[in-house]
Amino acid sequence: MARPDVSVVVVTWNALPWLEQCLDSVRGRDLVVVDHGSTDGTLDVVRERYPDARIVEQENKGMGGGNNAGMRVAEGRYFFLLNSDAWVVGDGLDQLVAYADAHPKAAVVGPRLLNTDGSLQRSVRGEPTLWRLATEYLFIRKLAPRSPRLNPLYAGGFDHDSEREADWLYGPALLVRRDAVDEVGMFDEDFFLFSEETDWMTRFRTAGWKVLFYPGAEVVHVGGASHGGRMYVENLRGHLRYMAKHRGPKAAERTRKLLLFSLRLRALVLRREAYREGIRFLSSGDADTLLS
Repeated sequence: MARPDVSVVVVTWNALPWLEQCLDSVRGRDLVVVDHGSTDGTLDVVRERYPDARIVEQENKGMGGGNNAGMRVAEGRYFFLLNSDAWVVGDGLDQLVAYADAHPKAAVVGPRLLNTDGSLQRSVRGEPTLWRLATEYLFIRKLAPRSPRLNPLYAGGFDHDSEREADWLYGPALLVRRDAVDEVGMFDEDFFLFSEETDWMTRFRTAGWKVLFYPGAEVVHVGGASHGGRMYVENLRGHLRYMAKHRGPKAAERTRKLLLFSLRLRALVLRREAYREGIRFLSSGDADTLLS
């Protein structure tokens, strides 16, 4: 039997109520669902409504580890990594495959992302640097959100209406070329959640592949539903791990100090528990200690 063009990989953890809309949007595709211990009936829904799906059950290994497990058993020449709180609009997946076929050096192609109200969800990103993280965590980007200089992490000034190369793409929906994965490798599972796609796309680009944004395909993404916004410390840890891996331990330590300073400023104005948790984490040791 011929290899399918694309295999869809969906990682789930208590994925209701969005899961059915997600899976309906890719019905008829080679589908792999990787479950991380759902207790809300997620697997019952998959087994009952999507009997052709292959199910992988494992302990929670984060998004990278979950997607890796799905890609290992997927059969397509492309992997479509789709969050359980996202769904494809119309023939968007076919459009992504056709675009990737026309751009053989593309390791990753990402669609235009929409919020549930139809508004744009910005997905093109700049590779993290100390300055770019400062524009985010010190709210510098709020001064001029459309400025490439003051909002470089979120590609300020780019309207998401045209095709372009990107450093990396926010990852609720990514079409990934199997040949590129075979060359570069899968996600680094040391990243539990957050920054795993940033690391992956840096590795693709370093190896000579491209990361492309294609607005001719659209995906709706709820945003934050898969983790409920409860993983703030993991986001900070992801920044440190990325900087340590790609820019060295000194850069990681400078990043820790920047993040700690910024969260202390934020906590003076906004008394959020997430900021207090972040401060406790970042002040509990140097970057090397926090990542060991």
